Amino acid sequence: MFLPLYMLAVAVFAMGTSEFMLAGLVPDIADSLDVSIGAAGLLTSAFAVGMIAGAPLMAALARRWPARTTLLLFVLAFALTHVVGALTTSFAVLLVTRVIAALANAGFLAVALSTAATLVAADQKGRALAVLLSGTTMATIAGAPGGALLGTLLGYRATFWAIALLCVPAAFGIAKGIPADAGATTAGASASLPLRNEIAQLARPGLIGVVLLSALVNAATFATFTFLAPIVTDTAGLEELWVPVVLTLFGVGSFVGVTVAGRFSDRRPAITIAVCGPLLLLGWVALATLAAHPAALLFLVFTQGALSFALGSTLIARVLYEAEGAPTMGGSYATAALNIGAAGGPVVAAATLGAVAGDLGPVWASSLLVAVALVAALPLLRVIAPSAGPVTR
Repeated sequence: MFLPLYMLAVAVFAMGTSEFMLAGLVPDIADSLDVSIGAAGLLTSAFAVGMIAGAPLMAALARRWPARTTLLLFVLAFALTHVVGALTTSFAVLLVTRVIAALANAGFLAVALSTAATLVAADQKGRALAVLLSGTTMATIAGAPGGALLGTLLGYRATFWAIALLCVPAAFGIAKGIPADAGATTAGASASLPLRNEIAQLARPGLIGVVLLSALVNAATFATFTFLAPIVTDTAGLEELWVPVVLTLFGVGSFVGVTVAGRFSDRRPAITIAVCGPLLLLGWVALATLAAHPAALLFLVFTQGALSFALGSTLIARVLYEAEGAPTMGGSYATAALNIGAAGGPVVAAATLGAVAGDLGPVWASSLLVAVALVAALPLLRVIAPSAGPVTR
């Protein structure tokens, strides 16, 4: 049943490309719509807020709908927002479309994560998650740079049209590749399980623990990823043309990490966390120390991408295992954890800029966030069980 998962990954790729590419389009949008750079930057914030709020809201709204229909609706809504975004000459309208797109993205990912768990054996949630997240990693490798390049050559509107068109094969793949009864077990459970019971699962220490760890690790990832450009040009002294190369290296590393972790996160989650966690911390410290040396920077960017996504995807898989008592909302908890980290990490990193560490402040922030996560993870490592079972007993 892994082919339907790849169909979902295509949609995740399109949505991830839309999220990541915007950073490179802000100047063009500001100039075209006659707004300031700061105002145009609000498009990124609006998307982040929509993603955080949208995961639980959309999952709750669609919890009793058929999975295939729900996924199709979210993909088509996402495509429509990009058509409107490509056509509008109003910044206010564009801002609204980014919020709606984020809601659709968050809803899609929340439902996709819950549905993916029903498409594979009970002890293969980690592998299913790795396939889904491969869409995100490919967006960092090819989608975001390609979207930014297209925007540079033809304007930001062309990029919006490209995202809308990319949703077409994704929607077709979902319609043809996702079985009509996909998620039927989950939908059946939701029909008899009140929403408040699923929300009450968040009171369980095991679930809230892995959600917190996932958010911390993802925050560390995006704290540095967001500010890699000045590290490349100012700290390492490389030309601006090296920035996309470094970002691509990080993306390739993330793809390798999530793919390899998918083979181990189900059966050996504690070992995966115990190995990747300390290595990730050492890697951030090494990057903060050696970033001025281009060869070391290039090597460490790759390894940190791999370790960050290996550890992060393993923790998100544990969220799905621990949320078995929330069959329709579990995917939204995992999605919220990812996006709280993605939104919070850059905020923490931004606060370190201009301090004693300068451009390397975000890297030290990543180190601190991972260190906190490792300390918090120690009690959980003793009870994390392999295969099909929640983190705690």
